[in-house]
Order: sequence, then structure tokens, then C-alpha cells
Amino acid sequence: MGQDVYQHTFPNGLTLLAERMEHVRSAAMNFRVPAGCVNDPPKHRGIASVLAEMITRGAGERDSRQLSLALDNLGFDRDESVGPMQISFWGSTLARNLPPALEIYADILQRPRLPKEELEPVQSLAIQDILSLEDEPRQKVLIELNQRHFPPPLGQDRRGTREGIESLTPKIVRDHYARLFQPRGTIMSVAGNIEWEPLREQVGRLFGAWKPGQEPELALGKTPPPVEHIQKETTQTQIGIAFPSVPFGHDDYYAALGAVNVLSGGMSARLFTEVREKRGLCYAVWATYKTFKDRACILCYAGTTNERAQETFDVTVAELQRLKDGIEEEEVERVQAGLKSSLIMQEESTSARAGTLASDWYFLGRVRSFDEIQSAINDLTPKSILGYVHRYPPANFTIVTLGPKPLKV
Repeated sequence: MGQDVYQHTFPNGLTLLAERMEHVRSAAMNFRVPAGCVNDPPKHRGIASVLAEMITRGAGERDSRQLSLALDNLGFDRDESVGPMQISFWGSTLARNLPPALEIYADILQRPRLPKEELEPVQSLAIQDILSLEDEPRQKVLIELNQRHFPPPLGQDRRGTREGIESLTPKIVRDHYARLFQPRGTIMSVAGNIEWEPLREQVGRLFGAWKPGQEPELALGKTPPPVEHIQKETTQTQIGIAFPSVPFGHDDYYAALGAVNVLSGGMSARLFTEVREKRGLCYAVWATYKTFKDRACILCYAGTTNERAQETFDVTVAELQRLKDGIEEEEVERVQAGLKSSLIMQEESTSARAGTLASDWYFLGRVRSFDEIQSAINDLTPKSILGYVHRYPPANFTIVTLGPKPLKV
């Protein structure tokens, strides 16, 4: 299938990606700035989340209210998020409103006000977010699972710590912004009913003078012990399991994706069928894939009653290890149908396409075509998935549980 995908890297290091989608009337944009929470200083963990919240509270000549009103008047549906490696800003609107939206985001990224009077309310919101984890045991387990599976700071949670949030001052936040927000390594992607040449000219005019800085160095620490129990008097037990996989871009990536979807690709997948439906062991069970550039893992979760927690854990691990015993043809067909459905829906969404353009460029340094992805999905077979499982078997587990008593692992 034909695609109009364009790419240009400006002299300051900013990369612009665009895909023209003539059949839509909207456009979406996605900025990914290399300022994720892995760069949070140990004493100020959570600063990336605070910065992401403050940066849209006034920029250029507009204060916080004026900025929000200007974007609302364009019908710009937007949000921000903090990941391990990047802070992302994205939104969508009618295609004709994209140029004025870009003018506003040029101020947000390059000339934020970061008003000192906004810091205290932002800190308060951030601390509330941390405290809310006490009421979200599943999220608490998954946070701890990431922190134990990946070497620090890769597993660091975007929320940070209460002490880190409380330690922030306006100057610390401004210095953090000045150190990390720069064009080198920043990816801007646009998808929708756009014209490439006018878009490239506008982005060059708005961001061409943005000065590059030094890329931050990332030093990895030692991985914590792989097994942990969080003692909490609850009526339910939360179980998190992680084990290594291959990163996005690896020759076995699609086979790894196939294996994950055999485990957890719908209500007929193995974990749902064997752990929940046949035995009634838990109210929720699933597996998912998480990747960095040089490493990846498969994360599994199960939530169950205290009485059945040990059995739930044992059966879940047994299902993971049973992958190496064989993959059925009908399972692969189900996986292929699900992946193709996701691909088709992505074709029809400007937001999804803008996100995929940026993700592909970050991980691969290029943009995959629909034909390439579809061909890789079509090439999945029981043999190819099983070959991956034998090369990278479910093993070397990281295990985190939360509940009144630890499990036998």
C-alpha cells in the first residue's frame, strides 16, 4: 500500500517526520524530547513530571490561561506524558489549524515561562499522584517490578519520590529544562492532510534557531535482587513477573510479539483461558511487551484472592514455560488477525500514525512501511515463534508480589 512519508533533519539536530494522509481532514503532531525520567537527579526524582506539567502553564507572550485558550480555540486535543527516555507532547486538530498550533508549541518548547507561582500547586498534584499508589496495589507492583527488572535508572518511575518533589525550587526546575530541552535528539512527527514543503519551511522557521546542547550521559547501576514481596494487609494478592526478551528492531522482534500475543492476545489467549477461565483463579491476568533500544522484557500480571495466590502464581509460570512445548497453527492465525486489525486501525488514525513515525525513528532510525509490517506478520508461523521461545525461553524471572504473605517462588 502506498505511503507518502517524508523526513528531514535540520542542522541543529531536530528531526521532522511527516506522513500525508489525503483521506482525512485532520492532522496530528507528536514531539518527543529526550528529557525522560531516567535523567532525574537522585535528589530530585520526579522533576521530569513536574517540568512536563509546568511547561504548558504559560509560554512566550501568553500566560497559562491565555495559552490554554489559544489551543482550545483551535480545537486542539492535546496531552503530555513522561516516559523513561522522553517527554512527549502530542495533539490533533483540523488540518488547517495545525500551522497556528505549531506556532504555539514553538513557544512551549523553546520559551516556556515556568512561572514560580505555579510550582507549589504542581508539586501538590505530583505528591497526590504518589500517595494515590497506596490505593492502586496493581500499579504499585508493576512499578516495583520495573525497578527490579531493569538496571537503574531505566526502571525509574515517572512519579519520582515525595522527597524528590518537595526538594524542587523554581531554579532547579529551570536549570533542568535548560540542560535537557534541546533540538538534538528531539523528534517531531506529523500525520494527516498536510503539505510537506510548507510544513518543513514552517518548522525550519520556528525551530531552526533552537540551539543544541550536550546530550546527557546515562550511567546504568546494578540491578536489584530479582524477588521482592511488598507486605500489605489486603484481601487480594498482586503478582508481577518479568523476564528478558529481544528489543524492538531485533530479527526476532515479530516472533517475540507473536509469543506475547499467544499468551495474552485476547479472551482466547493462553493466560486468560488457562488461569482465569478454566480454573477461575484470578480476576485479571495478562502479559505485555516493553522495550528500550538495547533491551526488552515481557511483563506479566495476575490479581487474585489471597487463598488462591500460590496456585495462581504456579499456574501462570507453568503457562509461560509451556510455550516451549509447542505453538498451534490456530493460535498463530488468531495472533495474525489481531495484529493486522491493529495495523488497519492505525492506518485510519492520524494520532496513531504520528506516534508510530516517531517511535520507528527513535528505535530504528527509519520508518517502517505498512507492507513491511504486514509481510512480517504474514511470515509468523508456529515454527518461527517456537524458534524464538527456544532461543529466549521464559527464565531468569523477576518476581514482585503484594499481599499479606509472600509466595513460594
